[in-house]
Amino acid sequence: MKKTWLKAGQQIVLRAAHALEHHPRQVTAAVAAFLLCGGGGAFAVASLGPDASALPVREVLEIVQPLPLQAQADALDAHRFSLFTAEAVRPTDSAESLLARLGVNDPVAAAFLRQDPLARPLVLGAPGRTVSVEASDVRNLLRLSVRWAADGNNFKRLVVERQASGQFTSRIETAPLVASLRVGSGTVRTSLFQAVDEAGIPDAVTSQIADIFSGEIDFHRGLRVGDRFAVVYETLEADGEPMRLGRVVSAQFTNAGRKLEAMWFQEPGQQRGGYFDFAGKSLERSFLASPMEVTRITSGFSMRMHPILNTWRAHKGVDYGAPTGAPVRTIGEGRVDFAGTMSGYGNLVQIDHGKGDTTVYAHLSRVDVRPGQVVERGQRIGAVGSTGWATGPHLHFEFRQNGEQKDPLEMARQSVAPVLSANAKAQFDRSAESLRTQLAVASTSNMVASAR
Repeated sequence: MKKTWLKAGQQIVLRAAHALEHHPRQVTAAVAAFLLCGGGGAFAVASLGPDASALPVREVLEIVQPLPLQAQADALDAHRFSLFTAEAVRPTDSAESLLARLGVNDPVAAAFLRQDPLARPLVLGAPGRTVSVEASDVRNLLRLSVRWAADGNNFKRLVVERQASGQFTSRIETAPLVASLRVGSGTVRTSLFQAVDEAGIPDAVTSQIADIFSGEIDFHRGLRVGDRFAVVYETLEADGEPMRLGRVVSAQFTNAGRKLEAMWFQEPGQQRGGYFDFAGKSLERSFLASPMEVTRITSGFSMRMHPILNTWRAHKGVDYGAPTGAPVRTIGEGRVDFAGTMSGYGNLVQIDHGKGDTTVYAHLSRVDVRPGQVVERGQRIGAVGSTGWATGPHLHFEFRQNGEQKDPLEMARQSVAPVLSANAKAQFDRSAESLRTQLAVASTSNMVASAR
């Protein structure tokens, strides 16, 4: 019986395959008709339900009690808030115009600023200072403050405050500046100052970088297009507002393919710190390489045509082209030998650094030291001018060793560098590791900014 059923099934399958092979259109039509009839049957079954419009409707009514919102509304109405803003004082500001820009409309406060002996000179009489205010929601002044740098690591703060009586008082407070770190990097395309300007780094940081690496890089003649630098430096802040720059904490400079690195380190118990490379070798020298911050050399230590005598002769010094009044500094510690006028040199300062080393600064427009005065390395001693035999404003600088003129840059490179003590090496290595990480962040800051 079972075999009979299998044979019958096989015959049915064979006949179906034969029909599909020889009559495909007829078979397809038959299948479609079957599905259509099935769908219609399904539709007919689905359509047998009751009409929704015929269902009974029941209305339900409930009494709802509102939430007690009046107490919340009264609390919001009683709430008061303050508005905070800041503006720089303009030379033409009156008390009313300054307060108006700050969003304050308070005649009593304006009258106080005009009349108070502390507030008037320190606010209205100090263009460029930033004034911060706290005002009420009806634009009355609650508190005003102005900050400025004082001596050392402190700043002063003028505070004008409304009392409970509605009257104003003023006082001056002293508080410490807080150091915070900033980073920057750049690429030299035309000059170092162009590169730092593009990176948004202050010029004072540029001068520090030049001094740090001056023993290794001639910043007047040795820069190359494509040189790169990265720097981590301090800003000294008062209540979050930058007041002035601190020192460069660490720096990296790649000059003509050669990478130099530096970090600030002060040994425990020492009064002064200095700059070292990350291996612990000091970058400090007894003498700075230049008596001026980064500027343009107009005549180096070499042969030249004398601009006045029109004769070819050796130039035993370095001339720095700079505008009249640009500051001139001593390159090392010493005592002032001469400060006055000397024939073709014009106004001149000569400093004795001991051991037969002296330096000369000529054609000055002004002299800021006196004979016998002790000076520190980097101290200002005068200003650029064109006195004596000079065709234009510039500084003529000489380095003399036992009376013989020497190349100042070479003498700076040969000067003695302090040595890191063995006891401080472990602490130095820990600081170096941290500063390496900061420099790595600094070196990418310019690339991130460029990508934006």
